Amino acid sequence: MLCGWCSVNIFKFIYLENFKNKQISYNGSGESKFYKGRLEAFSDGVIAIIITIMVLELKTPHSADWEGLVHLAPIFGCYVLRFIFVGIYWNNHHHMLQIVERISGGALWANLHLLFWLSLVPFATSWMGENQFQSLPVALYGFVLLGAGMAYFVLARSLLRVHASDLRLAKVFRKDFKGIVSVAIYAVGIPLAFVNPKISLGLYAVVAVIWLVPDRRVENVIRG
Repeated sequence: MLCGWCSVNIFKFIYLENFKNKQISYNGSGESKFYKGRLEAFSDGVIAIIITIMVLELKTPHSADWEGLVHLAPIFGCYVLRFIFVGIYWNNHHHMLQIVERISGGALWANLHLLFWLSLVPFATSWMGENQFQSLPVALYGFVLLGAGMAYFVLARSLLRVHASDLRLAKVFRKDFKGIVSVAIYAVGIPLAFVNPKISLGLYAVVAVIWLVPDRRVENVIRG
């Protein structure tokens, strides 16, 4: 019920934002231009729902002692892991949209592709935590991370095509070293999960550290 209430109120906000911000305009030749307001509001709403689902999956201990908390440690650890992961994507997604003025139909689909992978994070991390970080769940978690990383890369490229003449955006996205390295690390970590899951988790953590600080190139462009 709580999740439904959150969903209704989040999408009320998105609906109102659609009226507050003009979403489509037309230039002299009749060509349409899509603006980012609704995409940004929808993405924030979906991510908020994902976080709500993650919180609702935390169950209270059945006993009032330390042993009850110890049994929940793997599940709580996975909650922290996925909260950081989703938070990193929200933070960097927000930064990216600060230097974007308009979007395209392709960028809308690319953004939905990213949200699809992020929506799988609660499932993948829950399965991993409930099975004590065994090989297959850790590999699946890495596959979800790989999908999200590739989707973010595709979204950045889609926005770059819309702003092909914008040198500021080209400066930020054309040489996406962090994105390429992240995808490569995930690709290496997935098969390693069947050798030693701890190595894979360590590699996933390395990528998280890389992205904890949002892309400074965006902030430099905003400051001019």
